[in-house]
Amino acid sequence: MSHASRTAPRICPLCEATCGLTLTIEGTTVTGARGDRDDIFSRGFICPKGASFGGLDADPDRLRVPLVRGEDGELREASWDEAFDRIAARIPALAEAHGPQAVGVVLGNPNVHTMAGSLYPPLLLAALSTRNVFTASTLDQMPKHVSSGLLFGDANAIPVPDLDRTDHLLLIGANPLESNGSLCTAPDFPGRLRALRRRGGTLTVIDPRRTRTARLADRHVAIRPGADALLLAAMAHVLLEEKLTDPGALAEHLEGADELAVALADFTPDAVAAACDVDAATITALARELAAAPTAAVYGRIGSCTVEHGTLASWLVDVLNILTGNLDRPGGALFPLSATARAPRAAAPGKGFALGRWASRVSGHPEAKGELPTAALAEEIETPGEGRIRALIVLAANPVLSAPDGDRLDAALAGHLDFMVSVDPYLNETSRHADVVLPPPPPSQSAHFDFAFNSFAVHNQVRYTRAPIPLEDGRMDESEIHARLILAVSGMHGAPPSAVDDLAIATAITKAGAPEELADELTGRSGPERRLDLMLRLGPYGLTLERLLAHPHGIDLGPLKPRVPEILRTRSGRIELLPAPIAADLPRLRRALGDRPAPLVLVGRRHLRSNNSWMHNVVSLSGGSNVCTLQVHPDDAARLGLVDGATVRIESAGGGIEAPAEITDTVRSGVVSLPHGWGHSRPGTRMAVAAAHPGANVNQLLDGTLLDPLSGTAVLNAIPVTVTPSP
Repeated sequence: MSHASRTAPRICPLCEATCGLTLTIEGTTVTGARGDRDDIFSRGFICPKGASFGGLDADPDRLRVPLVRGEDGELREASWDEAFDRIAARIPALAEAHGPQAVGVVLGNPNVHTMAGSLYPPLLLAALSTRNVFTASTLDQMPKHVSSGLLFGDANAIPVPDLDRTDHLLLIGANPLESNGSLCTAPDFPGRLRALRRRGGTLTVIDPRRTRTARLADRHVAIRPGADALLLAAMAHVLLEEKLTDPGALAEHLEGADELAVALADFTPDAVAAACDVDAATITALARELAAAPTAAVYGRIGSCTVEHGTLASWLVDVLNILTGNLDRPGGALFPLSATARAPRAAAPGKGFALGRWASRVSGHPEAKGELPTAALAEEIETPGEGRIRALIVLAANPVLSAPDGDRLDAALAGHLDFMVSVDPYLNETSRHADVVLPPPPPSQSAHFDFAFNSFAVHNQVRYTRAPIPLEDGRMDESEIHARLILAVSGMHGAPPSAVDDLAIATAITKAGAPEELADELTGRSGPERRLDLMLRLGPYGLTLERLLAHPHGIDLGPLKPRVPEILRTRSGRIELLPAPIAADLPRLRRALGDRPAPLVLVGRRHLRSNNSWMHNVVSLSGGSNVCTLQVHPDDAARLGLVDGATVRIESAGGGIEAPAEITDTVRSGVVSLPHGWGHSRPGTRMAVAAAHPGANVNQLLDGTLLDPLSGTAVLNAIPVTVTPSP
């Protein structure tokens, strides 16, 4: 039977760019996806991931009903009631017997790409009262949260580059032409960079690889991996030494400027040049060009975060923006104001930001932003003693592939847990160990609002799309899955899922000091819509869900504007340029000046047609450039006897793997590069496309012991390795 074709708008949930899509739908099947030309933010831009929406949505390997582990040890299909009955019988009992710390929670990156994943995990954590929380943040972005917390008093106050108005953009450790941006929500990042060049602006890229972004730049500096903080410190030193600093309107809101100059005195361009493998003249020129530009912004991402000095590098990015007067001004780096943010408050001292309020049980890793290092998860499961994690709830995460030493974690999940729950659409390398797997519906059957990414948007706007296809029979909405999970673990099993949303609404109204009657005015078809309506009403623009629904392509809320001092939450009420934890970590950076660099180090890389490991199961995104190869410079290949396409052995202190060599001059000598998210060779998964081209898990080269001490972030880049031809 044929069905009439129709179109529907949908915000893409596959990366941080949040592009608007126009889906073509026949019956209940997405048959095409193109960029929404009327979208007020993305203006029709689309990347290969967005174009694959239909194939991903209809992936036959996606789970459609819950799986429950039977007495024979095998996973079998089950009803939703049976799945939640099992959870309600096990999790509360384990917490009662062994204490709340016996339950651990892992939150993966995809959580911030869905409404349910943004709204419900905080309620789950509150219900469990556990401190054993592990997220993808300690594998990519926690250094930026920590540095923002220390500088501004709010770990979520992260400035983003004003891409559309800046005259000079310096990128370090970022490749937005392939990643589409991170902690900087910017649909058509490539087009915005090209527009910068067209209007006479300057683009500088600091990266050990000649990436697609680097090829677009006016200046590409091929730094030695891991030396980002040293180079940035030297640039700050030049600004201070040559009196090129001019904080402008920020001057009255700063403290610690004199102390900063003393703290950075040793980091001269000459002192850092050898460690960075960048000559002193180039470092000095970078600083002078930054100071001389009419407006400028420095932006650092994962390449500068997932290294030994990731928090210091993230801090120095903002120090450079502050010293040049480019923080919090148009054309520089500003703080977005999302439609669901709390309404601005009067400037006043706040509670500040503290690190290490508790520590992990086994290795004593300090918490950061309420989270423990994901690299410590395995030891917290396998090490006997009081507080051992006995039950694990994994929400949209695959740490067996994404965290260091997946083999160890794999064994811990298999042999040391009493019970495990996964909320995941796939049976992957991690969820295959679960006793209960709860699969959310495909994105076409889910509404979408970007709670997290609107807080990092380069232009203030708001967009919401309802599910373009009704929920399929037998499926359960992701918000109901989360709500029922919360009820099951909190002793309220059997209560209606709406009870969770009603409680969240009542709590938010009380906290905001709003009248109780406001709850009766909220509109929406579901609990999440009512909660969204409340957040819009309480937000800074006074919007409502009804008004948002009347604008299916979004509402333009205007360009970013200065927000200091209202965003400051430090105890002093000022920007604290040299926070005590940063000052205490600088001697470690100073010691790096004398380190002897390893002859060969490993860095990761991003693919345009991939974001997380589950995208390797989409036919239209596989193959081509999206392959797991070890990129090696021709000089290194000749020295090591490597042949293009031949299998090589990569070894480090943490382990060894094999991958095909790709000999290319896009990576500098002394550096090799392998992408993340691969290693789909474990038995018991149901991801046929990925398993056909498994690749090698780069994180198996890491044993998880090397972390950035301030943020607990795993060091995933600048890892010393040896590479030899495979026997």
